[in-house]
Amino acid sequence: MRQTKKRDSWGTRLGIIMAVAGSAIGLGNFLRFPAKAATNGGGAFMIPYFISLVLLGIPLMWIEWTLGRYGGGFEHGTAPGIFHSIWQKNRFIKYFGIIGIFGPLVIFIYYAFIESWTLAYSFFALTGKYTSLTDQNSLRSFLAGFQGLERNQYFNGIGTAYTFFIITFLLNIWVIYYGIKGGIEKLCKWALPLLFVFGLLLAIRVVTLGIPDLNKPDWNVSGGFGFLWNPDFSALLSAKVWLAAAGQIFFTLSVGIGVILTYASYLKKADDVVLSGLTAATTNEVAEIIIGGSIVIPAAFVFFGPHDVQAIARSGVFNLGFVTMPAVLNKLPLAGLLGFAWFFLLFLAGITSSVSLAQPAVAFLEDEFNINRSKAVSIFGVAAFILCQPAIFFLGHGVVDELDFWGGTFFLVIFATIETILFAWVFGMEKAWDEIHKGADMRVPGFYKFIIKYITPLFLFIILGMWFVQEWLPIIIMKNVPSADKPFVLGTRIGLLFIFVILAVLVKIAWSKRKLWKKEIK
Repeated sequence: MRQTKKRDSWGTRLGIIMAVAGSAIGLGNFLRFPAKAATNGGGAFMIPYFISLVLLGIPLMWIEWTLGRYGGGFEHGTAPGIFHSIWQKNRFIKYFGIIGIFGPLVIFIYYAFIESWTLAYSFFALTGKYTSLTDQNSLRSFLAGFQGLERNQYFNGIGTAYTFFIITFLLNIWVIYYGIKGGIEKLCKWALPLLFVFGLLLAIRVVTLGIPDLNKPDWNVSGGFGFLWNPDFSALLSAKVWLAAAGQIFFTLSVGIGVILTYASYLKKADDVVLSGLTAATTNEVAEIIIGGSIVIPAAFVFFGPHDVQAIARSGVFNLGFVTMPAVLNKLPLAGLLGFAWFFLLFLAGITSSVSLAQPAVAFLEDEFNINRSKAVSIFGVAAFILCQPAIFFLGHGVVDELDFWGGTFFLVIFATIETILFAWVFGMEKAWDEIHKGADMRVPGFYKFIIKYITPLFLFIILGMWFVQEWLPIIIMKNVPSADKPFVLGTRIGLLFIFVILAVLVKIAWSKRKLWKKEIK
């Protein structure tokens, strides 16, 4: 019996909204978004960003909330079962749904390690372990030592990082163990408000930085916001910018992953998915655009100037979060407290996302194999812990990048394309439109009927087409992978294939059991 049957409608809706918002608000809001905006046309980046939000993000969000609620009515909480409930005559559609378990699992096995860095740095900030370091080279060396990539005066191996990984991993399993209502919702209900408090405090501190170096009056906060938001309209002619904007929408709203499908499956038939989905998406956008766009890049501009901030924006999310931001905060009074606020904000964003990434796999075991929560979480915990090890010990050999590309980029677009076609063309747009509005407190604007049926799938096919034209061959042949890293990248690909095959076998077994169960009932 799924949890939905035991819960009041409003409690379900509010909790699921918080859980979906927690899933969406992650490290990417505060690190990935400002870097993408700054390096892809600044304010001009927001044009393809908002177009992607309107034509891709919001439609996919409604599609996933509706499909999830619909599939939940058939006692399915993950994509294989939900896809099968939409197209029961197709024997193979459930195997396409494997992506909705595979993607979150792959992201989890590297995300949990990165998330553990934020917990470690929160502790380091309070203990003052790095607060005396004010230049980026020292902080870069500190990070490399912590990650186990080099031995130095700060760390003697990966032991410290691994300890914090164990703590973080166990925290995730503990939250997941207590389920949707008792674990994930409770976490999100206190973590999200605290996250916003820390974010707003840091944003206010950045806005009030003024001109720290009077000899460089142009290095000021308004200049920092100008660097981030002044539009370079020539960037709009680049396909790369449009792809970056669409990718950010996928990443930030957690669409195309399978998590929203699982959460929405716990809703009742009369629960509103239109307003609920918009509420979760709006919460995420506020966190990303207002808070995420007001901290790192403007602060870096004030202390490092217009020339260096360009290199900083291109240096990647790790350097932005763990090198540049500490270098900025360490120049300010109360550096330890500010550093704790920054890294604990990232930790809260990380853990609310990672526990959500685990839910599809756990729900699959519960729903399709009829096992209890504790056993499902135990199986997931053991498997995920083993799978996390390559990301930890081969971090510097391209393993994380490979996991991120296949689990967190490529298959997101594939999965979104499949569910859009299923929703608008197989399920049927008229039937789908009625399903969206069951129990709705507001109506979706009529033009979205056309957008969901034609524009969203066309947009997705264009993204896939451009990738196959521009990127697929260099990626497949590992053209840009250093020779020393190629065995690790190849090994990662073989491992990913193995995970996918195992999931396919589990789906096959689950459906065979279902058939036997139905025969016994007859």
